[in-house]
Amino acid sequence: MLYSAHTKHEASSESTCDLKIEVVGEGTVAVAPDRTLITLGAITEGKVVQPIQSENGAIITAIIEAVTALGVPREQIQTITYDIEPQYDYETGRQVFRGYKVTHLLQIHLNDVEGTGAVIDAAVAKGANSITNISFASSEAKAAEQQALQLAVQSAAMKAKSIADTLGVALSAIPCGVRELSHGAEPVLFKGAMMADSAATPIEPGQLTFRASVRVWYLFA
Repeated sequence: MLYSAHTKHEASSESTCDLKIEVVGEGTVAVAPDRTLITLGAITEGKVVQPIQSENGAIITAIIEAVTALGVPREQIQTITYDIEPQYDYETGRQVFRGYKVTHLLQIHLNDVEGTGAVIDAAVAKGANSITNISFASSEAKAAEQQALQLAVQSAAMKAKSIADTLGVALSAIPCGVRELSHGAEPVLFKGAMMADSAATPIEPGQLTFRASVRVWYLFA
C-alpha cells in the first residue's frame, strides 16, 4: 500500500474563530485492486424477433456455462440489460423498417483481477460481441479511505504548525473546527467496444487511488 500527503492553505471567514489559521489537508492512498466487474453480452439482429431472440439466448447460455466453468459462481453473474428494439433506416425522408435488435448484457463479478482476461476470452469464444465495461475495486477500500482521512488531518496539522511557527504565534493543541471535504476512490475503468480476439486478452488493473480532504481551523495567540 503506497501513500502520500499534501496540503494547501486557504484564507476564509467561514469559521467562527476570531483569531484563526485555516488550512486544507489532503491525504492520498493507493492500493492494488483485487475485485473485477465486467459487463458483456450478445447483440443479435434480424428481420424476425423469435429467431434472433433464440440465437441470443443460446449465446448467453453458452457464455454463462463457459464463465462458471472457470470457477465463477452462478450467483455472481447477473443480467443487467435485456432489450428488444425495432431498427429503422431513413431513405428519402421516409422511415423504413430494417428489423429487430436483441441486446442481452451480463454483469460478472470476479473475486480477483488475474482471471479477467480468461473470462473475456471465454465469453468471446462463445459468441459475446459486446463488452461495455471493465472496472476494478478493492476489498481494502474502507481501510484505505480511513488512512487517507488520517493523512489529511495530519497534513493539515503540519501545515498549520508551519504557518504558526513562521508567524511566531502559539497554536491551539486542538482545532476549533474540522470539516471533511468530498472525495473518494478513483476507479480503474475501461469502456469500449469489443476486445480483439486473442489467445489471452491482456488486462492491466493498475491501482485505485483514494483521496481525502479536510478543512481545519486552529486558534492562535
